[in-house]
Amino acid sequence: MTPLGSRRKLPIGIQTLRDIREGGYYYVDKTPLVARLADSGKFYFLSRPRRFGKSLLLDTIACAFEGKRQLFDAHDGADGTAPRERLFLADHWDWAKPHPVIRISFAEGRLAEAAKLEAHIHHQLDTNAARLGVSLPPVGEDPHIRFTELITRAAEQHQRQAVVLVDEYDKPILDNLEAPEIARAMREGLRNLYSVIKGRDADLRFVLLTGVSKFSKVSIFSGLNNLRDITLSPEYGTLCGYTEEDIDTVFAPELEAAAAEGQALDREEIRRWYNGYRWGPVSVYNPFDVLLLLAERQFRAHWFETGTPTFLVEWLKRRGFYTPQLERLYASEQLLSAFDVEAIEPEALLWQTGYLTIQRVEVCDGVTEYELGVPNREVRAALNETLLRAWLPQRPEGRLTDVVRMLRAADTDALRAHFERLYASIPHDWVRANPIAQYEGYYASVFYSHLASLGLDIVPEEVSNPGQCDLVIRHAGRAWVIEFKVIDGDAPTGEAMRQLKAKDYAAKHRGAPGIEEVIELGVEFSPTKRQIVGWEVARWPSANGV
Repeated sequence: MTPLGSRRKLPIGIQTLRDIREGGYYYVDKTPLVARLADSGKFYFLSRPRRFGKSLLLDTIACAFEGKRQLFDAHDGADGTAPRERLFLADHWDWAKPHPVIRISFAEGRLAEAAKLEAHIHHQLDTNAARLGVSLPPVGEDPHIRFTELITRAAEQHQRQAVVLVDEYDKPILDNLEAPEIARAMREGLRNLYSVIKGRDADLRFVLLTGVSKFSKVSIFSGLNNLRDITLSPEYGTLCGYTEEDIDTVFAPELEAAAAEGQALDREEIRRWYNGYRWGPVSVYNPFDVLLLLAERQFRAHWFETGTPTFLVEWLKRRGFYTPQLERLYASEQLLSAFDVEAIEPEALLWQTGYLTIQRVEVCDGVTEYELGVPNREVRAALNETLLRAWLPQRPEGRLTDVVRMLRAADTDALRAHFERLYASIPHDWVRANPIAQYEGYYASVFYSHLASLGLDIVPEEVSNPGQCDLVIRHAGRAWVIEFKVIDGDAPTGEAMRQLKAKDYAAKHRGAPGIEEVIELGVEFSPTKRQIVGWEVARWPSANGV
């Protein structure tokens, strides 16, 4: 066990390797994967959600190619600076051959005009040229011409091929998705810039572009068909994010300190809240969440709170997205990559931004299909809370814990009354003015998102799959098997319960480990009354024990 004295500082918001290694911060060694990247090829693209360590990864790669070996070697701290362990790359890199590194970043600020994008690119090119000791054509030239010259002259000046690293390559487009004309202008400007890379093959040793989205190659990487997309490459699935082993080894001193100070962090809760992201065979934790949890020792939606997805919520609202589908969606690799200003599929948007992750991969006769679902409790609760505010503009009074108590007590009458108050709170004028309240899945979406926002255990195997029930909740030793129906008229039809019985959706839960009672619940909504009109309940075991 690591002694408490070996605790270090938590690198919250630190994106430079030098600051981490010399400042006494924890560092999760990703350099074995960096060595593999450098040895295996030279043109790469990587997509990961925001705050997953992409900037630090690029800085680590830059430091390696620049020959800054001291940052990778061990240091005993005898000179009074922070001690540090030896990284893998220290013994697996050609330190005698440093390369000129060109860094381009769009991570800072928001660019809302094509002219500002061009000015930003020129500034970045000039900064790189000054650092590398080369001159460029005047700013009057197009950015892609100056970029070409920067690569060529850097290679000539340093007598070695150049390295190009692009951070948040897509941010100028993503920041303007609500204004498609501006987004298209940003796309064209970036496409011209990135098109330079393929033609400079002889002058390039290594290229990596990172961002959140996977814009289709036709739209932004036109002609740049030599990039290897490692977003879903199994061997690089843990390139960003922390693994279980990282939590239990690198951050062991923090877990031990929390326990010693009477604030023990339950390991399974950490897993439920922040693990679950998967781009390969090994799932990873959101690193930003882990660091904030260890610093504050509170389970909260740390990552989600840093960037409320206003565009995402409004976009799903306009599409009438059926929110129970968040628990289970299917997509091909082509669909996950089908992201562009003119064509945004919900599966691609939700997956690329980190609100869905890959739960399972199925390959049949060469055809690959991905099963997507919410990664963890943080995303499920926080995203649905945000969606619910859009789905339900006026919330009734009451404590959130009331619903949890009703489920724990299996008080179906109180639960019905609660949801009736919920739907009754919808203003009539809002319904008339908003098409969202007219689509069939609206009532079920409100029901699901309200429960999911509480962080309840929504069983993903049951949701949104043809031939299976609409929703299953596991709580306090019970499985609630729920079917929704939107009916014509105001009188209940019993169809929801008839389907539950006919399909026997509850069968797999009867006698399942940890399940003492199964409650079948058929819920029927009337769009004219904007209310629940049917609420049928069946229990197993029944009241008489049969």
